[in-house]
Amino acid sequence: MYVGKVGVTNLPLHYGKAPKWLFYRMVKMADAISGIIVYEYGEEKFLEFISNPYWFQAFSCV
Repeated sequence: MYVGKVGVTNLPLHYGKAPKWLFYRMVKMADAISGIIVYEYGEEKFLEFISNPYWFQAFSCV
């Protein structure tokens, strides 16, 4: 049962910076995860996933 939009949420951005060593690890991990998603679901579905702000926010937290 789809109810539709029922409210608004705020997805604040983090204004800090990650250390260089951590940033490079995060890039490698994001590349690996993205590759697996594209392999399993295809490029079109991956673009659909990252265009969803909630999914994108959750993906950026991994």
